Amino acid sequence: MRYRTLGRTGIKVSPYCLGAMMFGAMGNPDHDDSVRIIHKALDAGINFVDTADAYSRGESEEIVGKALKGRRDNVVLATKAHLPMGDDPNQRGNSRRWLVRALEDSLRRLGTDHVDLFQIHRPEPDTDIEETLSALTDLVRAGKVRAIGSSAFPATDIVEAQWTAERRGLQRFRTEQPTYSILNRGIEREVLPACERYGIGALVWSPLAGGLLTGRYRKGQEATTHRAAFGFSHLKDERRLDVVEQLIPLAEKAGMPLTHLATAFAIAHPGVTSAIIGPRTMAHLDDLLAGAEVVLSDEILDRIDAVVPPGTDIGRLDMAYDPPAIQQPALRRRPGPERAAV
Repeated sequence: MRYRTLGRTGIKVSPYCLGAMMFGAMGNPDHDDSVRIIHKALDAGINFVDTADAYSRGESEEIVGKALKGRRDNVVLATKAHLPMGDDPNQRGNSRRWLVRALEDSLRRLGTDHVDLFQIHRPEPDTDIEETLSALTDLVRAGKVRAIGSSAFPATDIVEAQWTAERRGLQRFRTEQPTYSILNRGIEREVLPACERYGIGALVWSPLAGGLLTGRYRKGQEATTHRAAFGFSHLKDERRLDVVEQLIPLAEKAGMPLTHLATAFAIAHPGVTSAIIGPRTMAHLDDLLAGAEVVLSDEILDRIDAVVPPGTDIGRLDMAYDPPAIQQPALRRRPGPERAAV
C-alpha cells in the first residue's frame, strides 16, 4: 500500500479504508469470520478502519475491538456518533450531552482509550455547530480523540464549521466523509473543492454505489443479494441501471471487473484521501484487494466522464443525506396566498 496524508493532520492512511458497517447483525453476524476479514485487510497493508456506534447498535465496534487486540497501535481507528442509539430522544444527535456519552460508550466497545478520528455522522441543523465543536474540542484536549471530522455535510456547512472553529478558537473538522462513486459525482462541484481549500481529508463512502457497481444488479433482472433483501430503492432505479449497463462493457474493454473500475475511480480524484470499502464476506474483500494496483488511464477516465458527466449524480442513494429544505415541503414553498406575482 502507498499511504496518503489525512488532510493536514500528518497521519498517514491507506487509500483503502476498511469500513465496518457490514460486521454484525446488519451484515455478517459471525464475529470470528468478521475478525478474520479485518485481520486479512490489515495484513494486506490497510491501516485505516472506520466504524460507527449505530452499526448494528454497537456490535460492529465490539467486533473491531476484538480484531484490534494486540494491533491497535498500528491502526488509524475512526468511529462516528449522531444516529439514534436508543428510544430516548437525547440518545442521538450532535449535542455535548450526547457526544460525550457516545464517545465513552464507543471507547468501551472498541476496547481502547482513544480513537484517532471521531466523526459527526450527519449534520443536525437544530444544534449550534459551536456547541458541537466545543464538545469535540474538549474530547481532543482530554486525549480521547486525536482528530475530528464530519460526514455528509453540504459544502456550506463545511465552510461554516471551519469559520466557527477559527472565530472561537476551537478544533476544526479535519475530515469529511461524503458519498462518492461513478454514479454519485455531485461532490465534485463544491464539497471536494471545499475540502481541498481547507486541507480536509475526504474519506468517501459507497464507491460501489450501494452495490450497483458490483455488476450483480442488471436491468430487467431480479437481484437476490443480501443488500436487495433490504428493499433499497436505488437498486431498482432505472436511471442508475441504465448507466450500469454502459459501464459494464467499458470495464470489460479495459480488462477489469466493474468493482475494480469503481474503486480505482474513487481514489483517482486528488481531493480524495481514502475510499471506504465495506466487505461483508472474505470473498468481497479478496475481490477488492485484487484491484488495489489498478490505475485508470486518462482515456478510461474520459470515457467514464462521457457516461456520467463530472459533478453530476445519477439518482440518489437511499442513505444519502437530505437537508430539511429537501425533506420538508413547507421550507421550499411560500404560503398559497403569497405565491402570486401580483
